[in-house]
Amino acid sequence: MTKLLVTYYSSYGHMHKMAQTAADSVSEMDDYEVKLRKIPELAAAKEAMSSQDAYLSAQEKQSEIKEVTLDDLEWADGIVWGIPTRFGNMPAQVKQFMDTAGGLWSRGSLEGKATGIMSSSNTVHGGQESTILASLIPLLHFGMIFVGSPYSQNPELMSDKLHGGSPYGPSTIAGSDGSKTPVEEDLSMAKKLAVRVAKVAAGLKDVD
Repeated sequence: MTKLLVTYYSSYGHMHKMAQTAADSVSEMDDYEVKLRKIPELAAAKEAMSSQDAYLSAQEKQSEIKEVTLDDLEWADGIVWGIPTRFGNMPAQVKQFMDTAGGLWSRGSLEGKATGIMSSSNTVHGGQESTILASLIPLLHFGMIFVGSPYSQNPELMSDKLHGGSPYGPSTIAGSDGSKTPVEEDLSMAKKLAVRVAKVAAGLKDVD
């Protein structure tokens, strides 16, 4: 069995939807095992947003999803990350979790694992691509093998319809007030990235 971890952080549910869709796409495949895990919230962020109904509703919908652990990272053959944009970069929640993985880095425990990244932002030019590229830096330090979203497998990238996505990975546009939800093209790319990461992970196991 090839093991895929889909782990994400989501304040208002957009990345949760993308991650759930990605995980479901691989769970339907034979010879693959999938875990869906959320990255823990920071206490300060939880307190700061505790009066926002949209935030509370989104967190309630994710309440049954387990929090990711370092053991989950070691367990996986491939990892898909759902990383929303904060000023063109990853949120502090994701950075804090990655920073706890120093022991895995020192032992080379993540080296050779396939990985891909999905993102989201409030606006079209809110930093989806820069977030994926910036988030790639620590993953390369971990020794992971990056998997993107090629044009040949993602005709959505050639569409003139307003949606997320780039050759670097799937993404979605939340809207300036967070009211938008991932559209069909966003979810389609999320599915295809997860399947591609899973298949690359399986191929890397065969090489080993």
